[in-house]
Amino acid sequence: MDDALLRRLVPEVLGVLVGRGIDFAAAEDAVQDALLAALRTWDERPPSDPRGWLIRVAQRRLVDTWRADAARRRRELATVAEPGPGPAAQTDDTVLLLARCCHPSLSPSSAVALTLRAVGGLTTRQVAEAFLVPEATMAQRISRAKRTIAGEGIGASGDLAVVLHVLYLIFTEGHTGSVDLAAEAIRLTRMLARGTPDPEVAGLLALMLLTHARRPARTDDSGLLVPLDRQDRSRWDTATIAEGVGILQRALALDRRGPYQLQAAIAALHDDASSADETDWPQILAWYDELLALGDNPAVRLNRAVAVGAVDGPHAGLRALQGLDEQVPELYRVDAVRAHLHERAGDAELAAQLYLRAADRTPRSAERTHLLTQAARLRRPVR
Repeated sequence: MDDALLRRLVPEVLGVLVGRGIDFAAAEDAVQDALLAALRTWDERPPSDPRGWLIRVAQRRLVDTWRADAARRRRELATVAEPGPGPAAQTDDTVLLLARCCHPSLSPSSAVALTLRAVGGLTTRQVAEAFLVPEATMAQRISRAKRTIAGEGIGASGDLAVVLHVLYLIFTEGHTGSVDLAAEAIRLTRMLARGTPDPEVAGLLALMLLTHARRPARTDDSGLLVPLDRQDRSRWDTATIAEGVGILQRALALDRRGPYQLQAAIAALHDDASSADETDWPQILAWYDELLALGDNPAVRLNRAVAVGAVDGPHAGLRALQGLDEQVPELYRVDAVRAHLHERAGDAELAAQLYLRAADRTPRSAERTHLLTQAARLRRPVR
């Protein structure tokens, strides 16, 4: 049995059933029954059209279930028809399923969990491990998400933005538990990009690739975080960078720029520099200005302050930070940037104090260790 084939087919089959108006939970149960039937009958030789086979079997399971409770399921039974011959639209079904899992009525955490379970094909245990919660807790979260979207329609406007946001949230979780969520987010975004011509989808995929390419150099041999300007760039994945740049260039050529394309352009400039000193900070600052023109965003303003500090000096960067303490939820990031700029301005003692305050505020152990290390470095006696 080809596990990779089944993992690819499950979201496609589920998307077909959901696209036909079938309740999400009922559709998922039918697909699971079809998978069990496949495990019993396929052996090492799947049918010539495994996807069509799974759709037909799942559809029959639904019909059997509805017939067993005809009084309650008469309306649903009346709408069911056997799938016609020939392949169904695979990519459209997957996009529809993604939109369903990222329904605006769901919280971001619920949408992420449901997407990984239904579209990513991960088990509930794997999703729970990735987010460091008990399996029972994650099972309840996914069940609530299914109940929330039961009977909900899928609106045409705004859905893609929600889907992209959920995929980006998955990517930023990185690698936890037994699942590489960054790689999973890239796989799902590739799937979406194959059937969605919107340049922002390509922009998000490019951003993920250009960021993920630096992953081998992001930690040292002890597992400690290494900041971008001190990373060993020979360890960056140049093939992934080249792919990301190519995708980004094709998206930008459509002249419909959005925030993911602009963030990818910034990542590409960092990746293009052979050393930190060769980074094209003026162009990065220009991209941040364009990002802010799309809408005031405190996180963008925070990152822009770093670029301002690199272009116009640390004091200019500090001025660019004014007012952000009340706007950025994760205050430790403001403290960390302010510490970086004060260090560049020559005030090591104040920088150390800010690094310590940032470390005290961050909930992430890896970043806390890094910030404490920075503070200790500045307070080390000079011999």
